[in-house]
Amino acid sequence: MNDDTIKLLNECNAGTKMAVGSIDEVLPKVRNKDMEQLLLNCKHEHEQLGNEIHRLLNEYHDAEEEPNPIAKGMSWMKTNAKLMMNPTDNTAADLIVEGCNMGVKSLSRYLNQYKAADQQAKDIAQKLIHSEEQLSVQLRPFL
Repeated sequence: MNDDTIKLLNECNAGTKMAVGSIDEVLPKVRNKDMEQLLLNCKHEHEQLGNEIHRLLNEYHDAEEEPNPIAKGMSWMKTNAKLMMNPTDNTAADLIVEGCNMGVKSLSRYLNQYKAADQQAKDIAQKLIHSEEQLSVQLRPFL
């Protein structure tokens, strides 16, 4: 166990929580059932990965951290403001795609930053990146 592993897992944990929170914010506004199902599937996948991360952090005797409260608050304000002005599936898809792109960028940066992380942590980060990339592509028809 090394410090890079714990740091990478904590960043992945924060990412899963941000993703689930963002999906929860837009789901009540989504009207298209196919889009709703895509979001629910992705949310479930993130929750499962979050549970795996939580288990690993417990094994390593590290308390899981919450996402940055400022980032979380800014995301909430932006999401609710945009959906209030334009409560459409297009807006919801745009917000989630933007979040996916930010997630891919951040997780890729952390993978590069925490090179000494163990393979299990790197695999989780790669799964999250893949999930975010996949959702971004799947939501394009709703933009």
